[in-house]
Amino acid sequence: MATVDIAIPPKTQAVIDTFARYVVPNYRRFPVCLVRGEGSRVWDAEGQSYLDLFPGWGCNLLGHCPEPVVRAVQEQVAKLIHVPNTWYTEPQGEWAKLLSERSFGGQAFFCNSGTEANEAAIKLVRLRTDGRRYKIITFTGGFHGRTMGSVSATAQPKYHEGLGPMVAGFQFAPHGDLAAVERLIDDSTGGIMVEPILGEGGVVPAPEGFLQGLRRLCDERDLLLVFDEVQCGCGRTGKWFGYQHFGVTPDVITLAKSLCAGVAGGAMLTTVELAKHLRPGMHAATFGGNPISAAAGIAAIEMIERERLLDNVERAAAVFRRRLGELAGRCDAVVDVRVLGMMIGVELSIDGAAVVQECLDRKLLVNCTQGKVIRLLPAMTITEAEAAEGCDILGEAILDVAGRI
Repeated sequence: MATVDIAIPPKTQAVIDTFARYVVPNYRRFPVCLVRGEGSRVWDAEGQSYLDLFPGWGCNLLGHCPEPVVRAVQEQVAKLIHVPNTWYTEPQGEWAKLLSERSFGGQAFFCNSGTEANEAAIKLVRLRTDGRRYKIITFTGGFHGRTMGSVSATAQPKYHEGLGPMVAGFQFAPHGDLAAVERLIDDSTGGIMVEPILGEGGVVPAPEGFLQGLRRLCDERDLLLVFDEVQCGCGRTGKWFGYQHFGVTPDVITLAKSLCAGVAGGAMLTTVELAKHLRPGMHAATFGGNPISAAAGIAAIEMIERERLLDNVERAAAVFRRRLGELAGRCDAVVDVRVLGMMIGVELSIDGAAVVQECLDRKLLVNCTQGKVIRLLPAMTITEAEAAEGCDILGEAILDVAGRI
């Protein structure tokens, strides 16, 4: 992230000073203090408005503070905030039913984040054979979380620095290389974990035939196929789940980020038969499936269907595809544009961090991943006018940065 020497307003500076004294500095932060959000807009402590094309790191799929979710959470908080999973609660069961009906059927384990969902999937792969087949194949460019199991499953060495030794049992293959996967499989291999669309890896859909090939290998060798849909699930791509674009059904899906429209929540979905292996005492999440996250998750699904937001994803995606395609045609700094619903990657030949800073100066919030990919994860509720506005500002920022080189 680029840093610039700017005068920080007093309100924001006071917050920054508090953070400097009391908050662990494990995040790089822009000198902006956000205080309010609505739809695809946020406001800072000084009252300035920003168009947010990366809301909540992808968690705010329905925009900031969607009214049906806000109302559902407010009503639930007044009735029951938290009880442990030693008791039944109506919202958790209803939430699991809604997710099951929109996926491949089956059962849900609830947790609080994507890395926890992936930890559950890793345990399920191992528990299926009582640990005899403990190896899991994952892929370069993938990202699966920050806990030790999930970060061990992530291939890139930069995520492992200073954390070794990593959890044993993970083997890495080049993304898209079926032959490499087949060479890695042995009698100790229990599963394959992959993102159908790389998120942190630069918004890269699986190559044609790759996921189908993985399904074939898993069927032939009795392996579990785990799809990490933490970033691409829950309607972001214009379908409920990313796997539905490829005609391949996994054995396990992991979800989080946008699952509860900004409220913390995660889930692992699997078949009824496989779910039996995650037996009592082997895994848990104290706050998993709590009444508040369940109420938010239910409200999010209902809002997506009531307001036909899957259709809106297609309309907004068409705007991004057209506008960014036109930008690529007139700007040599744009190497590639990848759009799958509200997952958008603009690959550049120039420093992406400088473009992010230029966008911020123009009151547009975007993200850079892999150094040169501008990543956008807009809300499903974004209007076509807002999508066009965002493309215009991003285009101006890229052209401006490219012109300085």
